[in-house]
Amino acid sequence: MSSLSLAARDSTTMLRRNLLHAWRYPSGTLNLLLTPIMMLLLFVYIFGDAMSAGIGGGIADRSEYIAYVVPGILLMTIGSTVIGAAVSVSIDMTEGIIARFRTIAIHRGSILIGHVVGSVFQSIASVILVGAVAVAIGFRSTDATALEWLAAFGLLTLFALALTWIAVGMGMASPNAEAASNMAMPLILLPLISSAFTPIDAMPDWFRPIAEYQPFTPTIETLRGLLLGTDIGHNGWIAVAWSIGLAALGYRWSTTSFKRDPK
Repeated sequence: MSSLSLAARDSTTMLRRNLLHAWRYPSGTLNLLLTPIMMLLLFVYIFGDAMSAGIGGGIADRSEYIAYVVPGILLMTIGSTVIGAAVSVSIDMTEGIIARFRTIAIHRGSILIGHVVGSVFQSIASVILVGAVAVAIGFRSTDATALEWLAAFGLLTLFALALTWIAVGMGMASPNAEAASNMAMPLILLPLISSAFTPIDAMPDWFRPIAEYQPFTPTIETLRGLLLGTDIGHNGWIAVAWSIGLAALGYRWSTTSFKRDPK
């Protein structure tokens, strides 16, 4: 077999291993998934009228706020799900399984590829589940074309890939699973200080740069443009650039850490 065929075979095996772990121990994924669902229900049913009145010039319209908040919740779902990748990688690194993998004839990169692809699959599945909850409580996207839906799906997948590589790097750098989970918490917190729940124009002047110059805000605005028909402007290119940059950074961080001696 060629080296490419071996890499594909071993990566598939490692992917199956990680998906089986997620299937047999779903509590970790479900706990992370509950956070965006609870945030969605909280902001729609508890704060929905007040938030929509603030955005709509005093007119409360919960249905409009559902449309506004869902893109940010979908990205928060990805940030929440990939924390599981950081924890899983940290467990593998600290419990000795990586050291055992190094002694057998498998493609080295397949270990990381299995974690990354498995986490991306879980992220997309979580996004679909949260999206179904959003539709059940009133979210609608009637103006989006099939091409725009495809572009939105591609952007979510690319963003999930980028955050997963960052999470894998965090897992590599953490001494234990608890530290990995704590290190990855900004992936959930960053959407809270983005345009996910309130427009940037409504924020204090000193805080706007923090919300604007981060990866979640342009990605959220691009999703809103694709699904709701709002103006995308330059946010699309910025969102793609952030995703590619974070993926490259996470890949470099992860592979460099993986080449070092196991903990």
